Amino acid sequence: MALRPVMVNVKALDPPAVGRFWAQALGWSAYNPGATTYVGPAGGLVWPDPVVLGIDVVPVPEPRTATKNRVHLDLATTSAAHRAELVARVKALGATPADVGQRDVPWTVLADPEGNEFCVLEPREAHRDTGPVAAVVVDCADPRAMARFWGEATDWTVHEVTGEHAVLRSAQDAGPYLEFLRTPDVKTVPDRVHLDLLPYPGDDKAAEVTRLRALGATDLDLGQGDVPWTCLTDPEGHEFCVLAPS
Repeated sequence: MALRPVMVNVKALDPPAVGRFWAQALGWSAYNPGATTYVGPAGGLVWPDPVVLGIDVVPVPEPRTATKNRVHLDLATTSAAHRAELVARVKALGATPADVGQRDVPWTVLADPEGNEFCVLEPREAHRDTGPVAAVVVDCADPRAMARFWGEATDWTVHEVTGEHAVLRSAQDAGPYLEFLRTPDVKTVPDRVHLDLLPYPGDDKAAEVTRLRALGATDLDLGQGDVPWTCLTDPEGHEFCVLAPS
């Protein structure tokens, strides 16, 4: 049994606007299957077997309060010219420069229209086949522990683990990476961005949730009430949801 990361969940005051930003930034499309805005390649949300790690922008009434998100996206580029074009394009769409203490680095740190940080990376060989999203990056205290939990929680393969960072990718070696970076920051508020996981068709969601609890996940009550998904936190308190296949 294993789960698949299928969506990056982004909370927003204005989901359609944030969804349009990300769709135009990534060269994807924005769809409104319900209260949320889903961002993915042409063809819409293919369920229950999504073909990419999409973005689901979810409405919330509370504005962002954290000084820095603990989860962000890295965007891939293929050349210096492509990087310059992408930075200029997302700024024209409403992105703004962000200072997270990065100093002199070869990538560009920006924030979307509601302040969610993301990075436009310099060209890297490892990202030549990821698609527009190179990685989902998670700040943490212990990358080794995060690699153990997420490597067992999902069907993604652990590629690299050190005391400073850990890297996972799908078993098919396709799509973005999941990276855990050691940071001194302490989590104080709920994450504005988190991962949504999905069982494979035919797998039992309740059994998967029980398995995650045994691995160290904790139940999370956000006032969600009676919903078909289950809210949990990983051993360091990062929120995530296990979705229902139907």
